[in-house]
Amino acid sequence: MNKTLVAAARVATAGLCGLAAVAIVGSGAAQAAPQDCTVERDLFGASATCRPDEGSNYVLHVDCFGLYASGPFPLYGVGSYAVLSYPFTPAGQRITAGCTGMGPGVVAVPTNAYVEIYRG
Repeated sequence: MNKTLVAAARVATAGLCGLAAVAIVGSGAAQAAPQDCTVERDLFGASATCRPDEGSNYVLHVDCFGLYASGPFPLYGVGSYAVLSYPFTPAGQRITAGCTGMGPGVVAVPTNAYVEIYRG
């Protein structure tokens, strides 16, 4: 077998194992900044559930790391980026935001997730 192909396969396997380890270590539930919100991360994104309040608008902020697409053409890079959910008023519903919505072939994992007040 070609030594270059074997080396490339080993690098790709090590990279995927590293991304999986980051996702597993970072998974779980955490309290968010606004009162009465619970944030849960999974392998490719996060979700938040907030109890109703006085009508404040919130947004779910997810920090991601991995392959991303940028620019008007499918230009890909590797690094950190943030994903925001649509603004929402807490009413007990579950809001989600994913790291994989940046384009075709994007593979990324969440490194942090929290709810913040929407500032328009």
